[in-house]
Amino acid sequence: MTNLTETELDDSAPEPQPEAPAATSRALTKAPRASALPFWLRNPPKNRRVRKPAPAPGELRWWVAVVWLLVSAILLGFVAHVALVGSLQHARSQYTLYQELRTSLALATSPLGQLDVNGVLVPDGTPIGVITIETGDFTLNEVFVQGTTGGALTQGPGHRRDTVMPGQNGTSVIMGRQATYGGPFGYVSSLRPGDVITVTTGQGESRFEVIGLRREGELLPQPLKDGEGRLELITADGSPLFPTGAIHVDANLVSEVFESPSPVFTKEVLSAAEFPMAADPDGLLPTLFWSQLLLGAVVGLRWVRSRWGMWQTWIISIPVLLALGAATASAAMTLLPNLL
Repeated sequence: MTNLTETELDDSAPEPQPEAPAATSRALTKAPRASALPFWLRNPPKNRRVRKPAPAPGELRWWVAVVWLLVSAILLGFVAHVALVGSLQHARSQYTLYQELRTSLALATSPLGQLDVNGVLVPDGTPIGVITIETGDFTLNEVFVQGTTGGALTQGPGHRRDTVMPGQNGTSVIMGRQATYGGPFGYVSSLRPGDVITVTTGQGESRFEVIGLRREGELLPQPLKDGEGRLELITADGSPLFPTGAIHVDANLVSEVFESPSPVFTKEVLSAAEFPMAADPDGLLPTLFWSQLLLGAVVGLRWVRSRWGMWQTWIISIPVLLALGAATASAAMTLLPNLL
């Protein structure tokens, strides 16, 4: 066995470790466990996004938001009006007109010409008859009124004032909307020769047989002879809300011809708003009125938004904006083509 020298023994011995300071040892023994720390120390919060203050009326983005809300309310109101509100208004108008017409027929006071029983011009919107169409494609049963302006056609089909009543000697013209306010004439373009149209007025029931359809620029039907009657239905042509013109349905009277009162005015006295695809300028003031109310509501919404919370503001304002948007769209509809 090899004998190690004293120097070698000293080198192989482990080196002594320095003693830790007393203060450090006490700190380590007293360090708390992680589970004992409060949650805000265990999981310190991340840097949160600082919310920007609401814009003031003096800033550009405040007015950009006002314009955006105004346009959105009008567009949504227009869609709601076309899809629902206009149809409800049309249904309500038809119910009221039917009750009024039934009363006038029972009292024999329903107008038979341009003048009523008192010798006064028949006002626009007066119910004067019922038009009925039953085919394999659709069924129509509508009360029609006197007048063909955009305002009159919101209630239902309208009779052009300068023409004779349906069933009388001559050509009677009835116009109706294609898509808006219930779209009563939305399917008359599907009529074919031979289809029957029935019209009931104060003189009785008249039956017409369709002879053809025509568009602007196409040949007119053969002129009527004395003692003959004809009915002409007019509505918008093309896709709904995107008309390309007017379409005419001509139907000859196949029942008895009724007596025609003498006319007191002709086509020349009609206003431009009573012809096909014309706008009604009388709707300008109502449109401005509702537009101002809508603008005031939008400005008020932005002002309230800077003081209330976002959700509280929207919950209160959305119904108000939709109602005012629909009212503005309803008034503006009269400024659009009357057969739309």
